Amino acid sequence: MNPRRPEPVQVVKERRDKALKTLVASVPYIRFMGIEFERRGDELTAIMSYSDRLIGNPLLPALHGGATAAFLEVTAIIGLGWSLLWEEVESGRSDGSNPVLPRTIDLTVDYLRSGLPRDAYARASINRSGRRYASVHVEAWQDNRARLFAQATGHFMMPDAGKADRQGR
Repeated sequence: MNPRRPEPVQVVKERRDKALKTLVASVPYIRFMGIEFERRGDELTAIMSYSDRLIGNPLLPALHGGATAAFLEVTAIIGLGWSLLWEEVESGRSDGSNPVLPRTIDLTVDYLRSGLPRDAYARASINRSGRRYASVHVEAWQDNRARLFAQATGHFMMPDAGKADRQGR
């Protein structure tokens, strides 16, 4: 009796990285906004690199509220999508090449202070994730993780994986 040998770490890491890249690429707006995701295990950090086009008030200067809200929403969607893929990718049952993302029901953004003209970071935490519905909280900061400049709570309609498979997505 030969027990199954664990996969080499590099194979698992490559599968994770490929799945995340595919997930992020499935939302073209992410590239337009200049948002990237850094993965450490199952934890994702979104990074919105500073660009002059993200400034809403040039007199302060401050990040545009719409850019901030989009950053928070994208972080929530990708974080939730990653949590859906994680187990399948980890076990090797999927390479993550066919992601199906949740759809936003609503998003409430709290602007806590002006976003400064520099890189911004965000992390999503899933409060509840069921078959039909999920609730996600996102926090965004710039220089100091303890000093948030915005946060959001969003509710999302979960994808019907069976329906997506039948439709070839």
